[in-house]
Amino acid sequence: MDGYGATFFDTPLGQCGLAWSPRGVKALQLPEETPEATRARLMRKSGAPFVRRPPDEIAEIVARVGKLLAGRAIDLTDITLDMDRVGAFEAQVYAAARFIPCGETRTYGEIARAIGEPGAARGVGQALGRNPFAIIVPCHRVVAANGKTGGFSAGGGVTTKLRILEIERRAAGPAAERTGAQLRLL
Repeated sequence: MDGYGATFFDTPLGQCGLAWSPRGVKALQLPEETPEATRARLMRKSGAPFVRRPPDEIAEIVARVGKLLAGRAIDLTDITLDMDRVGAFEAQVYAAARFIPCGETRTYGEIARAIGEPGAARGVGQALGRNPFAIIVPCHRVVAANGKTGGFSAGGGVTTKLRILEIERRAAGPAAERTGAQLRLL
């Protein structure tokens, strides 16, 4: 990737932001209440030094994220992440979450078992709450064991989580209804 920077882009959810370094994507910020709040949160959590026009590789990632949020089943697992600010446990959680297919959900406990830490469901939830790579690391696809949503730290909270899950379910089509743990909308 070309240098450091951040960019902001419009999606059906609102303005998102993405920061990068030579090692990969540093952060993806979902919309906050205002574009200014989105910008401030991305710059704070990513440490990006400035906003600039994204290089072609980053522009392609931005386009793919936009397509996913517009209702297309887009695979983002090949995007390189800069995990220099991420601990070892979080990196394991994020790696496991990245492979939850679009339109499906898993529980915090299922992720904990997948990384070999069966008693760490709460730790998984905490790690996902600190996820700097929203959408690319699809923390919105991880739910509580009781079929409820669990938390969501992005702007709009659980309402945003449910909106993204619904967008993805429609994009994934009938196959998503037959596979994986399904969230009950309560």
